[in-house]
Amino acid sequence: MLAKRIIPCLDVRDGQVVKGVQFRNHEIIGDIVPLARRYAQEGADELVFYDITASSDGRVVDKSWVAKVAEVIDIPFCVAGGIRSTEDAAAILNFGADKISVNSPALADPSLITRLADRFGVQCIVVGIDTWHDEETGNYHVYQFTGDEKRTVATTWNTLDWVKEAQKRGAGEIVLNMMNQDGVRNGYDLVQLAKVREVCQVPLIASGGAGQIDHFRDAFLKTNVDGALAASVFHKQIINIGELKHELARAGIIVRTQEL
Repeated sequence: MLAKRIIPCLDVRDGQVVKGVQFRNHEIIGDIVPLARRYAQEGADELVFYDITASSDGRVVDKSWVAKVAEVIDIPFCVAGGIRSTEDAAAILNFGADKISVNSPALADPSLITRLADRFGVQCIVVGIDTWHDEETGNYHVYQFTGDEKRTVATTWNTLDWVKEAQKRGAGEIVLNMMNQDGVRNGYDLVQLAKVREVCQVPLIASGGAGQIDHFRDAFLKTNVDGALAASVFHKQIINIGELKHELARAGIIVRTQEL
């Protein structure tokens, strides 16, 4: 059985790491490279970087910091932000990223997923999905351009249908960003994760809502996700990654631990 992954998420805007609540009201956390180094040293399995305004601004992620991150960490990392072509992806991978993630551009042109998978292999291609739970109807909807609140729009996609479509197109991994839970630290949406797990045949990463160690444990044990992504609990040092992994191992969850 593969080890479960702990993945710090670094939202990037204007060259700095930021964090919001439900994708809004972002505060500056710090510089990209020192945070990346710290998480690698703490025992993160990989890192994810989202340039949160690249798609809404119509540009590609700034590759200068991608190269700097590659120089200081020895764990895999994934980069997202305005990737609209195989050329965009190739440049980011050439600067040292191990994976690229597409979100809004894939919604605009689903064939992008296939072109990327054909060129680089499915193992390199992550599809991020920003999903909102409509509590009145009980439905899950996919949103686009969530990095800019003035441009954020609901798509016509139901979340489960888009998960299926993304896989069919060649997604090698799905990151489910649960917008209702983002930054509020009251736990992952286990009901939604379980529903998505039923239709997701590729690795599934939970994102949005982690506030304490039990939340990670519940996501792994109750929904069988492959990884758990979190931001604020790591940025604000509420949870140490090494301690988190120790507690997960005590609960019988297979995780990679650092050699002493």
